[in-house]
This record gives sequence, structure tokens and C-alpha cells, in this order.
Amino acid sequence: MLISIFILLLISVVAIALIVASGTETSLAGNYRSATGVYYAALAGLEEARGRLLPKNANSFKNTAPGFLPSAGIPLAMGNASYVLNPGPTESLANILTTYPDTQYVAEFGAAPSSVQTTASIWNSAPLNALNVPGPLYKWVRINAISEQSLNLDTYPYDGTKDSTPVYYDGVHLTDNSGSGSQVLEITALAILPNGSQKILQYLAAPVPIVLPNFPAAITFAGNPANTNPAYLLNYGGPNSTTWYVNGTDSFRYSLSDIPSWSCTPSAPTVYALGYTNTLDSSYSFIHCCKVLLHPNNYIGPGAPGTNPSVHVVSMPATLQTPTDYNNLVQNILQNADAIITPGSGTTPAPYTAYGSDLTPLGMNSSNPLTVVIQGDLDLTGWHNQGYGLLLVTGNLNYDPDASWYGIVMVIGKGTVTGSRAGTGELDGATLVVQTVNPSTGAPLGSLGGANMQFTDTMGGQGFYYSSCWINNSIPSGSYKILSFHEISQ
Repeated sequence: MLISIFILLLISVVAIALIVASGTETSLAGNYRSATGVYYAALAGLEEARGRLLPKNANSFKNTAPGFLPSAGIPLAMGNASYVLNPGPTESLANILTTYPDTQYVAEFGAAPSSVQTTASIWNSAPLNALNVPGPLYKWVRINAISEQSLNLDTYPYDGTKDSTPVYYDGVHLTDNSGSGSQVLEITALAILPNGSQKILQYLAAPVPIVLPNFPAAITFAGNPANTNPAYLLNYGGPNSTTWYVNGTDSFRYSLSDIPSWSCTPSAPTVYALGYTNTLDSSYSFIHCCKVLLHPNNYIGPGAPGTNPSVHVVSMPATLQTPTDYNNLVQNILQNADAIITPGSGTTPAPYTAYGSDLTPLGMNSSNPLTVVIQGDLDLTGWHNQGYGLLLVTGNLNYDPDASWYGIVMVIGKGTVTGSRAGTGELDGATLVVQTVNPSTGAPLGSLGGANMQFTDTMGGQGFYYSSCWINNSIPSGSYKILSFHEISQ
């Protein structure tokens, strides 16, 4: 009997141990599920905010919450905190920050934000708020500027001090130099599950621009330097006008009717007025007739003015030498465009024509430059406005000099630019003309063709002016690159 009792006791102890172990495993599995669920809920908040920072996103803050963040080109000020709020079905949007206070901001900056802006999550906006499926259970996402002090880090160039000014990303380093690269934003998300599990995750992110070629001239013609076929030679026919200038001196000109809300000091070296890559065109033989030589002082760049116009052979990067290279560049721009205009068929033959009236509704201004792609011809006749940003035309660009464009103009495809009207406008930034298809048939070319810019003698306007300020303001951002990612302990 004693032996039986002892055996039963051992069996009971083993059974109890198994039950305890099973309960522990169940608890561990439940904790893992909660930790995983709250982690991905916070990560969903970070990714929503990062995605909505991109202007091309249909749900971007620019489109859905004007004023939530500063306009393009204006840094987010220190002390400003912008919150994306995501209340649950029984919670109020107005009470989220009260119910779930942001203590992390005070821990980093030593004080509460001086200015707070809020907007709703896309999960609390139509049409997602009508779904029966709940969205991610994060409560808020904060977007704010950072400084060396808030990071407790001396950034490049390392001077031994930790400043309170915004931090930027120059493509390699974090830096407190406002003239280098893009501003770094801190994105912080708090998620809380119904069982009380909490997690705070944080990104440091900065917009990374699309890699565009350096513009070696105010107007650059990219052709095939190895082709001797006259059909492939580049052609520039400028107007016979004393008011028409092509100036490679870096300058910051703008319309008095739209003074930029941001400032810029030109810092690029002087470039050529006209640059071309076809080295077989010597002694300006690629220039149509002699209109440049009639007004040499109007073509300004390196060299002695008044003797030889600033026209020179230039080179493009090794990655931009063939039609395929430029077509890849066009596709990259298309993927990051703010507006893509594909003209309707109408009664004209393909490629169809878009007009200035198609640009007007886009709402461009100096603080809101856009990347606009015209998949066809663009005729600006009668468009008495200003454009801002990057303009890519795959067909012919018929320029009306009563209009102005501040930024980058790229005519890649048919590679032709025409003009014949009077006006007082100008193009500030840089222009690139490349022919990758036969302008008559649209058939792809095996090598770069003869880019062509042809204006009539009586063409008006002020001409083309190189401007690093407008170029830099117009380079589109491909994405917000994650510079760091970590979980904040609570």
C-alpha cells in the first residue's frame, strides 16, 4: 500500500508539472501573439505615415490634410508635432492624445511640443471606415523634426557640440547643415491592444531624390557622338532676338507674382549656355544658321563673352548613353510623378496633344513643385501661367514664351522643341532634349537621334537661365528612406 501511495504521489507530481508546463507554454504563446500583434500594429502606423508623406500617394497628407505639414521646400520647424490619430470603434478622435498621452516626446525633447497638428488615419476616413474589417490597432503616429540635442548625437561635420537646429541627410551622413540634402523626420507610432499590450516603434526617415543627370548647360542636347549620319546630328535654331538669352550663370530668378516662401543662394559653378554631346559637330556646325553668332553676348557661360558664344561639347553619365538608358529614366520618373497626362485621341494623330489648360488644375506654385509627365505632345500656346517642378514631355514641346517654367524641363522621346510666338516669359533651371524615337513614326531608335530645338526668327521671351536653386527644388523624391528603426522601451 505504501508503495502504491508513493507511486500515485509521483504520478500526481508529474501530472501537476505537466499541467503547469502546459499553462506556461500557453501563456508564452499568448504573450508572443500579443507582442507580435502589437508590433505589427505599430509598424502599420509607421508605414502609413511614411507612405502618406509622398506627394504621389493619393492619400498623401498634401491631398487629404492641407496644412498638416509644411509645403514642399519648407522645413518642418523644431517643436512642431503632427499626429495621425486612429481611434477604435468606441473611441473619440478628439480624446486620443488625452487617453494615450505622448510621453516619449517629452523624454526626447525635455518639453511638450509648442505646436500640434492632427489628422485622421486612413482607417478612420472613407471608404475604409465603412468596412466591417478592423484596421491596425495603433493609436497615434507622430511626425516631427529632430535635432542633435534630441538625438543626443553630434552629426557630420563633427564639431563636438549638439545643436538644437534641424538635422538633414546628405545621402551619406546625418548633418546639421541645412543646405545639404533633405530634412530628416522622426516618425513614432504607439499601438495598444485590447489586452493592454503596448509598443512604441520609431523611424528616422528622409526623402531620397530620384537620381537625375547633372545638367552641364542651361540647354543640353544629348545625341550619339559616334554617328556621322546627318539625320542624327543635333540642331539648335535660336531666335534672332536681342532679348533672348541662354545664360549658364547660376541665378535665382522668379516671378514677382509668386515670390518663393523659401530662400536659396545660388552655389553652382557657371555652366555652358548650350551643351551638346555629339563631338563630331565642331565649330558650332550643329547650330542652325547663325543666330547664335549674331548675338554672342546673349549666350553666356565659360569663356570670353562677345567673341565666342558659350557653346561646348559636354558629356553625360555612363548610365545615359543609349535610348534604353533614357527610357529607363523616363520610367523612373513616371513611377514617381505627381501627375501623368495622356492626351485623349480627339481628331489628331498619335501621339496626341495636351495643352496648357491641362496643367492649370494641378495647382503648382513655388512651394508646391510637381513632377508632371506628358505622354505625347504639349502645346503651351496661349498658356499665360507659370509652371514649377519637373516637366517631362515624350512628344514635341511647343513653347509659348508668354509662359514661364521654374525647374527642370526634359523632352525625351520625340526630342523636339518648337516656338514661334511673342511673350515675356522664361525658363529657369535646366533643359534637356533627347531623341529616342523617330519623330515621324514613333519607332524606337537603335541609337540616340538628332535632338532638335527650332524657334522662328521672331520668337519672343527672355530665354533660358540656369538655376541650381530651381533644379534642386524640382527633383522628385523616389521614397522616404528609413535611416534607423528601433523599439522604444517602456
